[in-house]
Amino acid sequence: MDHPTTQGSLRDGFLADCKRIHREWDARTKSLDTDGLISLYAQDAILETPLVPAIFEGRSGVLRGHREIRPFFEEGARRRPNELVRWYRNDNWFTDGKRVLIWEYPRQAPDGDQIELMEVMEIEHGLIQHHRIYWGWFGVNQLTQNAVRKPTMTT
Repeated sequence: MDHPTTQGSLRDGFLADCKRIHREWDARTKSLDTDGLISLYAQDAILETPLVPAIFEGRSGVLRGHREIRPFFEEGARRRPNELVRWYRNDNWFTDGKRVLIWEYPRQAPDGDQIELMEVMEIEHGLIQHHRIYWGWFGVNQLTQNAVRKPTMTT
């Protein structure tokens, strides 16, 4: 059985990791720092988002490891600026105190609507192990409109 002091120290370390990742993920994303962003992920991390098949046709929404995740971040950086991606959020984040870190980029931003996202990350050993990005109705609507607008091939 773990000693309560050990459990408290582990929890404090996890909370410090959450605070750091919350701060650095946002800053590195905004500054288009792909190397810094990928360094927050474990080598075998998993990233899930509906944006993957929107960017890389024929792919599922799941990327595994740095080798698959890095090109996604690089392409995302190339496609900015985007008027609906403002990265507005507040400093609120939530955790279960053991493994999960969550925060939101809300639809309503001070300068208008933005793509709304919920970031859900499982943290292990100070790194993102599993990252799921959930889109709200406004963002899903944008993805759908872009998919409908894609030209179709005719023979």
